[in-house]
Amino acid sequence: MLDREGFRPNVGIILINAQNEVWWGKRVREHSWQFPQGGIKFGETPEQAMFRELEEEVGLRAEHVKIIGRTRDWLRYEVPDRFIKREIRGHYRGQKQIWFLLRMVGRDCDVNLRLTEHPEFDAWRWHEYWVPLDVVIEFKRDVYQRALQELSRFLSRPNATPTPRPTGRYLRQAHPPRANNETPVVTVTEPDPK
Repeated sequence: MLDREGFRPNVGIILINAQNEVWWGKRVREHSWQFPQGGIKFGETPEQAMFRELEEEVGLRAEHVKIIGRTRDWLRYEVPDRFIKREIRGHYRGQKQIWFLLRMVGRDCDVNLRLTEHPEFDAWRWHEYWVPLDVVIEFKRDVYQRALQELSRFLSRPNATPTPRPTGRYLRQAHPPRANNETPVVTVTEPDPK
């Protein structure tokens, strides 16, 4: 579905944690990192598309996040011809996106990159809000910069005591399907006081 100018409607997602770090995903079999994003299907609102893409690409549902803000208008980028399939050249120019800023209220272990048969990401990590845009494909950098800038007004002060955690998450195998009300069981073993 393209608009009259040749742009495909799309949503972008900036997911932040309690420390205002952003969720940064590594594209499958590539050395590039990006935010989750995806097309708006016919009949969907941008918010409905955002929740669908969040679950498909990151494995998170609405109860794992809180909407903090969104961009006022569409942010557009043009895709260079070398990235456009021959049959749609001349019609397709790029994407127009509504960006959402979400706060993670779930846990890191709620992320499931293998929820679909064709995952977008094979690793993820939390990164400071102003991510290095040199690892983003060149034609998307300006939109990323504008989205981060516009949505930064919604940031609150981060929690005073950050929780130590590993810097990256790599998932090498599929997770079993998660039941809607299933809670993971964690066993903690105390050291033997001798």
